[in-house]
Amino acid sequence: MYESLTFTGGVHKSEEIKELIEDLGGFILQESIQQMELVLNLAVPIEDVDKIEEKSNELLGTLAVAPMAGSEIAIISPTLARHHLPHAACDISEYLREFGAKDNMIGLARGDGKGTSGITEEEKSLIEEHDIAVFVLGSFENCIKEKAFLYDDIDIPVIVTGAPDIPLEELPGADAYVGGLGRIPRRLRRGPDIRALDNLVETIEKVLSDKKREMTLDAPLVPSIVVKNAIENQVDEIKNVISPTPVTSQLDGVRVKLNYDKYVDLIANVVIDGKKLSELAEIKKSFMYDYILVKINSESSLVENSN
Repeated sequence: MYESLTFTGGVHKSEEIKELIEDLGGFILQESIQQMELVLNLAVPIEDVDKIEEKSNELLGTLAVAPMAGSEIAIISPTLARHHLPHAACDISEYLREFGAKDNMIGLARGDGKGTSGITEEEKSLIEEHDIAVFVLGSFENCIKEKAFLYDDIDIPVIVTGAPDIPLEELPGADAYVGGLGRIPRRLRRGPDIRALDNLVETIEKVLSDKKREMTLDAPLVPSIVVKNAIENQVDEIKNVISPTPVTSQLDGVRVKLNYDKYVDLIANVVIDGKKLSELAEIKKSFMYDYILVKINSESSLVENSN
């Protein structure tokens, strides 16, 4: 088992902690440098966390557990129109990234009113490629309740946000509801806004932790970070991808930001523990830019496929 952590410190001597992570059999999930500050999202074996803590203290950095690191989150707004998307959805996205999240913002094609809003099967499939979905809705209770059909049959955990306090049982299909985050025509910078964002962070971390516990009962054949590392080491084309996190970790797989039609065979032939990736995972075309989506098989899925 691996623990996801976030290291924040200076660029000077940062190679020391990177080398230690590699020596311990850990992985760097994401690296970001802002001026002279380095932020590393990493995963190391649980029994070696204390060694990373010692090195972090030695380098005068800070280390924090990052439950969202290694997961991919969809943040969904009813439309891309200005009365729906800014500012709440943008600020939610920015805030979650501070806690190690890799998120994608999705605006639905038909969401301009509660009477005409809708979601297509392709949009649902795109959302379900993620580990968790956050639906950023508005300020009116009846509107939020009537839009439950947008997510009531989505197969991944769903968190809904809005301005009023609504009992969860009145939102069929939602796994959690976070109030205090409606359509606000300004940046979320005031005290109540920050508290609502912190509540959202805690809720996402709990839902992810519950999902991880469920996965331990039927775990993927190999950890997703091992797949990520193997692809990065064996596929040279990854080095030419300019998008952030060209191989994005998920709880049960990875998203590879290469064109499916051109590179699927290359990804399928990546070798892990003497087996091709195609023997360990389902490899399919993503609904996002025709990327490659890798979903790692578990023991139970192999049994189902053999039957």
